[in-house]
Amino acid sequence: MSDTLIGKLDTEKQNPDTIDIDAISTIEILRKINNEDKKVAYIVESQLNNIANLIDKAYESVRNGGRIIYIGAGTSGRLGILDASECPPTFGVSEELVQGIIAGGYEALLRAKEGAEDSKENAKKDLKQKNLTNKDIVIGLSASGRTPYVIGAIDYANKIGAQTGSICCVKNSEISKYAKYPVEAVTGAEVVTGSTRMKAGTAQKLILNMISTVTMIKYGKVYKNLMVDVRVSNEKLKNRALNIISELVGTDEKKTQELFIESGKDVKTAIVMGLSSCDKIMAQMALKSNDENITKAVNYLLKG
Repeated sequence: MSDTLIGKLDTEKQNPDTIDIDAISTIEILRKINNEDKKVAYIVESQLNNIANLIDKAYESVRNGGRIIYIGAGTSGRLGILDASECPPTFGVSEELVQGIIAGGYEALLRAKEGAEDSKENAKKDLKQKNLTNKDIVIGLSASGRTPYVIGAIDYANKIGAQTGSICCVKNSEISKYAKYPVEAVTGAEVVTGSTRMKAGTAQKLILNMISTVTMIKYGKVYKNLMVDVRVSNEKLKNRALNIISELVGTDEKKTQELFIESGKDVKTAIVMGLSSCDKIMAQMALKSNDENITKAVNYLLKG
């Protein structure tokens, strides 16, 4: 798409409802921002079927030994890295499983590198450095749906047989022509014209939350809406782990501590031990045989 056509993108249009924001009070500006933000959840809702299709492919990749790799430039790239970085402490997965790549590398996280988004070849190089395989899924993030770096990434991923998805905020985007599972959350004109860190960024963050959270739920990292694969890396998380075990198994403080220690400080193992009255080895075996799913593991042991 020619740069002369940028102004025709939904994300670059001038918002008629906020033309006076430089001449009104603080509370009036806030109301206008808030009114625009209220629209975002409904826009995301309109894309739930497409998001579900993308998540099912992401889960399929993870289950088959692949990885989820977000890739983007600017705000979109930072949001992808943010979502990826929160998966290990939240769901107890390795830092390799969900990864984020931003055009321009680490420096671009802290300081804008506007020209970094223009190279398709650099995206290919960055994915090669990650040793991308056909087991992985690459999800391109681009508010405008036209970022060359992101299009290059999806094009390369397609060529090696990886799954591909995209998240953008315009209709009939260029990126959607490349991605196998595109999502177009059309957020429209921003409060400040072209400032896609606002509504477009919010929409992307909501969708990324959905992708990682639902994939991890399907992957057995959540039981009865509790984070049962939490990494016990500090006192706060240890207390959370003990509370989860006590809540799900119905044990007092002493028994909860015993289960926690006997399980090797592994929350899922402790829960299975408590619910099925088995030892650590049996609990681990049952989890391994049942896709790390607590419900399936407990049913397996009780029926056995």
